[in-house]
Amino acid sequence: MEKIELSILIPVFNEEESINELFQKLEAVLGRLNKTYEIIFIDDGSTDKTLDVIKGIGLGSGRIRAVSFRRNFGKSAALMAGFEHAQGDLIITMDGDLQDDSEEIPRFLEKLGQNYDLVVGWKARRQDPIGKRTVSRIFNMLTAMLTGVKIHDFNCCFKIFTKELVQNLKIHGELHRYIPALAHWQGYRVSEIEVKHNARKYGKSKYGFSRLFKGFLDLITVKFIMSYLTRPIHFFGQAGLILLFLGGALGIISLILKFLFNMPLSSSQLPLLTVFMIIVGIQFILMGLLAEILVRIYYEPGRKSFYSVREKINF
Repeated sequence: MEKIELSILIPVFNEEESINELFQKLEAVLGRLNKTYEIIFIDDGSTDKTLDVIKGIGLGSGRIRAVSFRRNFGKSAALMAGFEHAQGDLIITMDGDLQDDSEEIPRFLEKLGQNYDLVVGWKARRQDPIGKRTVSRIFNMLTAMLTGVKIHDFNCCFKIFTKELVQNLKIHGELHRYIPALAHWQGYRVSEIEVKHNARKYGKSKYGFSRLFKGFLDLITVKFIMSYLTRPIHFFGQAGLILLFLGGALGIISLILKFLFNMPLSSSQLPLLTVFMIIVGIQFILMGLLAEILVRIYYEPGRKSFYSVREKINF
């Protein structure tokens, strides 16, 4: 069997008009690279003719493969399916809407060859509405500040990975937005290049402002993962100890007021607040211990996939 050097992973959802043109552009670029390659489309539960178009291309090219989901599971699931099926030593991910320019692929390969594990595309001149650009800029600034990863565009799907990084990457929910931060946290070398961004040619963006709120919640998750994933007791335990300390201090103050100033305990809310803080502090410590147990379970092998495949093509 021919060894695959480069895998191109393309998550798609209702992109029937773009697939053929994207394939032609990719073939033109990849044909000049003198590398063996595969193109894997991950159909994320499309409701139009996206899968039919992919099948049509696959009949004429053995380099085309596809994984089709039973329903829409989201981009993180689509990328994970692509990672698990990719055979290449290097993996490129890109969107299927023609906004990522295939001509940038040689530059990604060149940059990765400079001893990096992940290179991220930076859409410095985005061809998107101003509202989307503004939200993205705020999101990227906040993410860079909280994670310490100094790149411009965390959410750009146009990336190149080493096989080793991909094999150690686990994402779900909206965590695909934070792949550079997660890779950096694991000790991989991350860089970026400025890439050309094309205006959308067909259809409309699947972006909605509800994703902003989900993304913010996932940013909190990523920050917790980077700081406390392997030691959650340090987070919950610290909070618990602080509450226990405050509860104990209030208890001492209550006793001082009672015995030195003859103030009856029933005339103050301090005793009730003391008991409340001590109980909550103990609960936080217990949550930390429970989280430590869950971390051990997390690292056990044999976890199931969180997506459901209807069909595979050319595998």
